[in-house]
Amino acid sequence: MSLRLRLTLLYSTLVGGILLVFGAAVYILISVLLFNQVDNTLASTATSIMQVTQVNSGGEINALALPLDMTSTAYVQLWGTDGKLKTSSSTISRLTVSLDTVGLRWGQPIYRENTVSNAHLRVLSVPLRVGNHNVGILQVAVNLSVVDTARSSLIDTLLFSAVLAVVLAGFGSWVALGQTLAPLDSVTETAEAINRADDLSRRIPYNGPPDDEIGSLIESFNQTLERLETLFTSQQRLLADVSHELRTPLTVIKGNVDLMRRMKQLDEESLASIDQEAGRLTRLVGGLLLLAQAESGKLTLNMRPLELDTLLLEVFQEMRVLAGTKVHMKMADIDQIQITGDRDRLKQVLLNLVGNAIQYTPQGGDVFMGLAKVGDQVRIIVRDTGPGIPAEDLPFIFERFYRAEKSRTRSKTSGFGLGLSIAQWIVENHGGTIKAESKEGKGTTFAIWLPLQLPENLKPAKT
Repeated sequence: MSLRLRLTLLYSTLVGGILLVFGAAVYILISVLLFNQVDNTLASTATSIMQVTQVNSGGEINALALPLDMTSTAYVQLWGTDGKLKTSSSTISRLTVSLDTVGLRWGQPIYRENTVSNAHLRVLSVPLRVGNHNVGILQVAVNLSVVDTARSSLIDTLLFSAVLAVVLAGFGSWVALGQTLAPLDSVTETAEAINRADDLSRRIPYNGPPDDEIGSLIESFNQTLERLETLFTSQQRLLADVSHELRTPLTVIKGNVDLMRRMKQLDEESLASIDQEAGRLTRLVGGLLLLAQAESGKLTLNMRPLELDTLLLEVFQEMRVLAGTKVHMKMADIDQIQITGDRDRLKQVLLNLVGNAIQYTPQGGDVFMGLAKVGDQVRIIVRDTGPGIPAEDLPFIFERFYRAEKSRTRSKTSGFGLGLSIAQWIVENHGGTIKAESKEGKGTTFAIWLPLQLPENLKPAKT
């Protein structure tokens, strides 16, 4: 069953239910009003008759003829205390049974419905008293055929109106829902077209209000398509980049192996080259696994109190040995600062940034490191005097496998473009940010901003 049909049936059912309740209320109200009118007529007639009824000195009712104008619209009976009929209206002069046998025994005025000789009557029974003595019972009745006919006609009218209203509501809702849900057909068609053609660049057109439910759904669907397209493109680029990065070391390894087979002896230079390329492959696989664990949420950070200045000095000493005489390592201002963080991961970030700075800074250049407290944040600076990064490449340097090859030529020791992606993930999961500024020919500056107080959602759970 389609959504359109389900909504139409639901709306029609609701309309029918509302009309049923409304019709029942109208029917009850009209019935009450009609019976009130009948009861008022019976009470007025009974009062008029009691005014002309006489009782003799023996306490018995005189069987007087009832005035015609009092009985033209009502049936009247006067019963004595002995249970005998004293008099009745001319319209029922041949009727010898009581209009309401229950009313004769009730002892108090009572309105009741009764059927006598196939006539549906409304009967008022009123005990007649002189002092504390009962002298008879007056029964006044009205035929309810008019009331029954009115109520029957009312039911027929209400039922016909309800059925007509439900049909019209169903037809109207079917048409309206067809127009309202028409954009969903476009969603289905677009999804099917994407499945057939694998074309994630398609979007769903929508000319209605963008802030209604359908507009919000289509906007969300288009955003999902955009994200899927971006992810799919990234995946394709990732596969292409990985394939490219794997091809070079594998080619080198295979070439060296073939060379040693032809030479039929081990060659130390070839073995060193194979070992170097195997190490590159190991680093590539390690970086990819690290990013995969980070994106899947399986990589956790060991958050502990950390003396950041001590860590920075440790990295400085290690990288100064690595730099040797090629570049000059210099420490700018350094403050004593303690934060909460993962020492190993933050050291990994610093080693990567300083290692890149040393690698791409020419002979005799400088690499600076600095640590300072700025407001409620910590700023770590790694600056070099290398060739810099072109402005068109700068926005993309944190993307995986991206390298600005125009200014930083590839070598056997160059990385795969994963280090900055990993560094960005580590910094952001410490509640911080990492930014780069560069001018061609003047060097590059990386700035890491970390909060002094770790956000609540990143704090380690208490044990």
